[in-house]
Amino acid sequence: MPPVTTDTDLKRAADIIAGSRSLAILTGAGVSRESGVPTYREAQTGVWARYNPQDLATATAFLRDPALGWSWYLYRRGLMRSVEPNPGHHALARLEQLLPNVVLLTQNVDGLHRRAGSQDVVELHGSLLRTRCFDDCQGAPTPIDLESLDYDDKMPPACPHCGAYVRPDVVWFGEMLAPGDLTRAVSVSQACNVMLVVGTSGVVQPAASLPYHARQAGAAVIDVNPTPSEISPLADVFLQGPSGEVLPRVVTAISQLQARS
Repeated sequence: MPPVTTDTDLKRAADIIAGSRSLAILTGAGVSRESGVPTYREAQTGVWARYNPQDLATATAFLRDPALGWSWYLYRRGLMRSVEPNPGHHALARLEQLLPNVVLLTQNVDGLHRRAGSQDVVELHGSLLRTRCFDDCQGAPTPIDLESLDYDDKMPPACPHCGAYVRPDVVWFGEMLAPGDLTRAVSVSQACNVMLVVGTSGVVQPAASLPYHARQAGAAVIDVNPTPSEISPLADVFLQGPSGEVLPRVVTAISQLQARS
């Protein structure tokens, strides 16, 4: 059995977070996986098992076979809608209520952080629950309300402004992050004095660079993961275990510290 978070490590992490004047939180797929959201690889089941996700989630692939790309999008969107925020999501939302300045930076596209109550969320990779014009004809992005359109599972609908395909508002392989989101994420990372990293492998760029920006600016880094990640050697404290189990304990410890002060 792998080692688990000790009370000493948990208390140290709680002390650091409770004393933060500006907390940045970076989350990855591990947080959502605990709610049952599959990763790209894990979503390749049933009829999708023969496809490489990198052959589906690109602009080129979508234009090459819009029907296939749209079906893949609707399938994944359905998966997102069938799950609920877990205790880890709720614990992170609770930190916004306990601390003076909290910004959540997420690589996840499922919207679960907002559903759990987090308010200041930067969705670095977009959201599968939103759609936009493929050509961003009214500016980048050009949001499209999918519910206002007639559509089916066979082909993506047309943008009501220009007639281009409607696409998911996510960052596909080979695409750049929205400049405003990336700029804010870097700024938040450089300005925070504590960064809490949760459920990310630390290998997907540019999000993986954010803890290094925080460290270089003098921030403490806390890593929460079931197994060591690329971020763990950088961290002041590594809390090993599922975020849905570890984070509620951290929040309880912070609440107790505040009650005594």
